[in-house]
Amino acid sequence: MRNSMLRMLGALMCVLAACADVVPVRDFDLEKMAGKWYIVGFATNAQWFVSHKTEMKVGTAVVVPTPGGDLDLSYANLNADGTCWRMTHLAKKTDTPGRFTFHSQIWNNDNDMRIVDVQYDDYALVHTIKTKDGVSEVLNKLYSRTQEASAVMQQKFIQFSQENGILPDNIVILPKNGRSSMKENT
Repeated sequence: MRNSMLRMLGALMCVLAACADVVPVRDFDLEKMAGKWYIVGFATNAQWFVSHKTEMKVGTAVVVPTPGGDLDLSYANLNADGTCWRMTHLAKKTDTPGRFTFHSQIWNNDNDMRIVDVQYDDYALVHTIKTKDGVSEVLNKLYSRTQEASAVMQQKFIQFSQENGILPDNIVILPKNGRSSMKENT
């Protein structure tokens, strides 16, 4: 049992070390990142996700650059009961273009977010390291300008997530929510 725990701890340390080396895309353009995105892919080994991944559907993210170079992030998802779940963050720029940090009041965690790949009119691959009480977890998201990402982008997202230690069962291409009640400005 002790050896298993040590091996698991060693594997976790390797994953976190690998994630620390994830760098943002070259020549990141804050203004081109602006606008509405659909969150079509979600990947994390976090326990809450493992418990709820079958319930999740495509949601939206609206990205608004601030005059100071930060990002206003607004997220919305349609709940199973028809209500809309919303969350907002002000992601502060860092010295590295394409890398932002923020504290989530809702989840009480610190977030180190990096835009690691982007074609501004098509997709963005977002890598976030979330830390709470000294424990870090990786969350990767695949953003798309449409409600579906191409098979090539889905595969790229899956491969990137696996390379960063996320188990294959915890990488999900989200289904459309099937409802048109989410307003276009959500």
